[in-house]
Amino acid sequence: MAVLAVSYIFLLFFLPSFGQSQPDLSFTFNGFSGKDDDIEKKGATIIKPTGLLRLNNKSNDIAGHAFYSKPINMFSNSSSSSKNVSSFSTSFVFSMVPSRSSHGGFGIAFTIAPSTQFLGAEAGHFLGLFNSSSNGKPWNHIFLVEFDTVNGFNGTSDSTGNHVGVNTNGMDSAITEPAAYFDDDSDSQKEDVNLENENGDPVRAWIEYDGVSQMVYVTIAPSSLKKPAKPLISRRVDLNNVLKDTMYVGFAASTGKTKSSSHYILGWSFAMNKAAPELNLTLLPKPPKQETPSSSQTKVLIILLSSFVVVLMVMLCFLTLYKRLTPTFEILEDWELDCPHRFKFKDLYHATKGFKASEVIGVGGFGAVYKGVLPSTGLEVAVKKITRNSLQGIRDFAAEVESLGQLRHKNLVNLQGWCKQKNNLIIVYDYIPYGSLDSLIFNPRDDNVFLGWEHRFNIFKGIAEGLLYLHEEYQQVVIHRDVKSSNVLIDSDMNARLSDFGLARLHDHNGEISHTTGVVGTIGYIAPELARTGKASTSTDVFAYGVLLLEVACGRRPIGSGQFILVDWVMECYRIGRLLDAVDPKLGSNYNVEEMELVMKLGLICSHQRPEARPSMRQVVRYLSGDDLLPGFDEIYWSPVQSMNSRYMEAISNGTNSASYNSSSIGGGLSFNSMSVGR
Repeated sequence: MAVLAVSYIFLLFFLPSFGQSQPDLSFTFNGFSGKDDDIEKKGATIIKPTGLLRLNNKSNDIAGHAFYSKPINMFSNSSSSSKNVSSFSTSFVFSMVPSRSSHGGFGIAFTIAPSTQFLGAEAGHFLGLFNSSSNGKPWNHIFLVEFDTVNGFNGTSDSTGNHVGVNTNGMDSAITEPAAYFDDDSDSQKEDVNLENENGDPVRAWIEYDGVSQMVYVTIAPSSLKKPAKPLISRRVDLNNVLKDTMYVGFAASTGKTKSSSHYILGWSFAMNKAAPELNLTLLPKPPKQETPSSSQTKVLIILLSSFVVVLMVMLCFLTLYKRLTPTFEILEDWELDCPHRFKFKDLYHATKGFKASEVIGVGGFGAVYKGVLPSTGLEVAVKKITRNSLQGIRDFAAEVESLGQLRHKNLVNLQGWCKQKNNLIIVYDYIPYGSLDSLIFNPRDDNVFLGWEHRFNIFKGIAEGLLYLHEEYQQVVIHRDVKSSNVLIDSDMNARLSDFGLARLHDHNGEISHTTGVVGTIGYIAPELARTGKASTSTDVFAYGVLLLEVACGRRPIGSGQFILVDWVMECYRIGRLLDAVDPKLGSNYNVEEMELVMKLGLICSHQRPEARPSMRQVVRYLSGDDLLPGFDEIYWSPVQSMNSRYMEAISNGTNSASYNSSSIGGGLSFNSMSVGR
């Protein structure tokens, strides 16, 4: 980090020492009034009377270009056989004002190109520089730094992006970073920069290229701040084969078919072989908050708006008096009356920094989960913001709040509260620092965090105790219906906490099976009788728990490539007397053999295809705690004995443990592709 800082400071103050063989070009525009001869404009670009350089307006699917009118010699006149691109530096202030109807698009790009003509170029993601045929071709000879407000090129949708990227010859960025700047008080703390907003707040950018080290530095900050000491992007980019001897420097911008913004350049400076001159911010024009209509249109708008305001004020006065004279009550649903604390939306908004993307700790089909800090208590929480796009989404929200609202157990994720405001459906939980059991086993974020056998065995017991509470000890029977490793969270003491009750169902302690029909759950954890009848029970939760035991003990997912079924593979290992061959290789020999055999056998019994052969969760807890001995395994599991695939057994016997076959534990004739399942 210190070397980077020294290099960056050296670039800023000693840039004139590079490439001195050509005259040093330098220009500065503190606004663009009277600069028509110096700026070559194409497409929708104009210079407004105020001195603003407007690259394009809010029309859809248009592009605009503005380039310095004189070509620039980009290479140093070296006496050696090879020439190098000279150092250059630029600074500019820009503003993006979106359409009022939606987030705008697409963005602005500082561009170095061999020509100011871009025949056949398309708007949208291509920024008026390329099209689908020319994008990425080496003969483009274009270098650009993009400041984009939608997701990156080739993204799945034109969602909010707000990023900075460095590109050569196309729109596939060599590097992108979310728009931000480093706080001078900390070289690791970033502050977000909103590239576009309705107020037209300007953003300042600095781009430097060191021709000797071939390093590109990109820095941005709100125009009211001085240049940050540390750049947002530091990247080596060899431009020797990208740029030609003479090039044009300038800007390109575009809008999309449905998203649009007005893009403005307020001021611009550029220099070869030295730092770009400082802009005089006091001389720069102000960007408009919206397009200025003609004077006649303005008068009409004023009259219409004035009339509207008068009518609105009358209506507001009437409604205020009506509300004061008429008592009103919020109509609450039954589940809302019995649930814990209801949060104010504004408190959750502040807790998650405005549901900022940097605070996201998980994303699923339901929406996103944010880390938050409650402003009133300083307590860390997980805030799940549910996408309210269907009746099912509302039902899952109500089910989770209702089922989890009054549950309290050390092995369940506690519900702190909830919020329902217009289209916002939000659930607030305890924050669990280590994330899911699935991620710790298969995709650990921290190489220093490894789940050894002692932790895994303790987690098995914790999940079992949580399920026992749900099945037998709570005032109603709670069927989770989605027990799996990704729904088990690990707290700071490495204890298991069962989460995600969006599919849970409740019924009384009368032995009755849930009447809910329709197969929901996750492939690999679904009990065969649930796949056949669609009726969930405590036994179907036991089946999923058994699969989870084998998954964590073996370090393998329930269903693998080809026809691999984990339960059947472990059963085959047991049948040939090689049960411990299935143990997770990452454990090595660091496990208790008796405990491992107990877990393996218990996992097979719990995932037995016949529900009546599976133990209750109370029996499971007693087996794991050593209060009861596991009954004769063969007597339980092989009654009646099922025929197995002889070719599979032959492969196992020959040492090919990776062989697999169609599992009978999923139900005869069941097709994964045709089965309707939940998330």
